[in-house]
Amino acid sequence: MVDRKGLFDDVAGLAGGAMSVLTGVRDEIESLVKSRLEETIRRLDLVKREELDAVREIAANARTGQELAEARLAAVEAELAAVKEAIAPKPDAVGGEGSNA
Repeated sequence: MVDRKGLFDDVAGLAGGAMSVLTGVRDEIESLVKSRLEETIRRLDLVKREELDAVREIAANARTGQELAEARLAAVEAELAAVKEAIAPKPDAVGGEGSNA
């Protein structure tokens, strides 16, 4: 019976060692697969999510800036039209008092 207990301890120790070896192998395989995928992505000229998000943010900021510039331009054009209307000669003033004399 004492022999069996020692045998079970040995088997348990061997199983524990095998599990740690398998964990190490799994980690090594994950690392290898990750590096191969990154290499493939670089060769395919794909972009990373972070880069895409950064470009999207830049585009959104540019779009907002464009919209603000368009709004300012519309306001300036409206103001210019109002000034032109204010300084334009009136039809009454064109043929006014000076032409009757």
